[in-house]
Parts: sequence; C-alpha cells; structure tokens
Amino acid sequence: MAKIGRPRAEVVVTDEEGAALARLIKRVRVNRAVAFRARIVLACIDDSDTAVARRLRTTKTTVAKWRSQFVEHRLAGLYDELRVGAPRTISDEQVEALIVKTLETTPAGETHWSTRSMAKAAGVSHTMVGRIWRTFRLQPHRTESFKLSPDPQLVEKIRDVVGLYVAPPANAVVFSVDESRRSRRCNGRNRSCRWTSGSPGGGRTITFATGRSTSLRR
Repeated sequence: MAKIGRPRAEVVVTDEEGAALARLIKRVRVNRAVAFRARIVLACIDDSDTAVARRLRTTKTTVAKWRSQFVEHRLAGLYDELRVGAPRTISDEQVEALIVKTLETTPAGETHWSTRSMAKAAGVSHTMVGRIWRTFRLQPHRTESFKLSPDPQLVEKIRDVVGLYVAPPANAVVFSVDESRRSRRCNGRNRSCRWTSGSPGGGRTITFATGRSTSLRR
C-alpha cells in the first residue's frame, strides 16, 4: 500500500559533514541546542523520525524540522536564523573559540580569565566578552573545588562522627564545639591567612586561622 503524506527527505551525510557533526556534538557545553540538532541529524541516517524522537526523548515534529533543515541548508541549517536588528560583528566560529578558550585555558600567571584579558586575547571588546559570558552563563571567577582540613586529628574526628551514625551507642550525648567566631577573615592585612592551591585547574582556596580546633566528645 502506498504511503500517504509528504515523502520523507532522506539524510545523506558526506564524510566531511559527518566529522563536522561529530565536532558539534562534542561541543555540547559551547552550544547545547546545536549539539542536540547534530545528534538528531546523525540519528536520522538510519532510523525513522519516530524512532529518533523516542531515543532522544523529543518530539517527532522537532526531529522532522531539523532533518529538513539539514537536507535543505546542510550544516548552516542547524543554527538559528538571524533576528531583526544590527548586523552581527562576530561570527559563530569566533564565539565558539572564545567559549572554548574560557572553559579550557587560563591566562599566564592567573587563575581565571577576566573580560579585559579575554578581550585582548580574542581580539574583541570586553563588552562583547561579557555579553557572551552572560548568554552562556559562564563565570570563570567561580571554581568548583574542595579543600581538606589541615587539622592533624581530622581522620580520628571523621571516624568518631561516622561511628556515631553507623553504630550509635545507647544513651549517647554528643557535644560539638565550633569556635568559628574566633576565626579571622583572610585579607591582605592578615598574615596568618594563607592562599593554597586548590583544584588541578588552578582554583584556590583560603586557609583560615582559628584560635583552637573543633573538638568532639562522646
């Protein structure tokens, strides 16, 4: 029986286009929407729109849209159309390169990029760098790291705390003394504070000086 409806345009991808689509998928942190569209196109080579929509957890309409966009406009069809307004002064490739540099590199002698240092390295204005960072919610000055306590009794205290949860004794009373009020804020005038290396990516953490260590009695 003949199929009813508009014929489905087959997706044919060259080796060069396949490599470009694979690169877009790997750059998911740079442009999540384009990376997802590239996944749709590659999936449509062998599967139907319904199967692709089910596998990628999207709608059949979305799959059909980006498959048709690729068939008609090739790689350029995966990007959003230009909106009404002033012409763009920076290309998609420049935006991608700037974001990759922000996420994967650091300036010499510094822990993170600033808008002005990135603007100088990328050859754009610092306002453009700030606009791109806000658009993609990038905050180079914020790092995700942790720091172990320098307390020489740290291991014993951890064992005490964990032991109370694993095998709590009968009628136990726990007193925890935290003298955080005696800690001093780290600044340029306080010599008792130290900046120490944090994550391998170059993040830093602060070591606060306290009057006495936290104690735990059981």
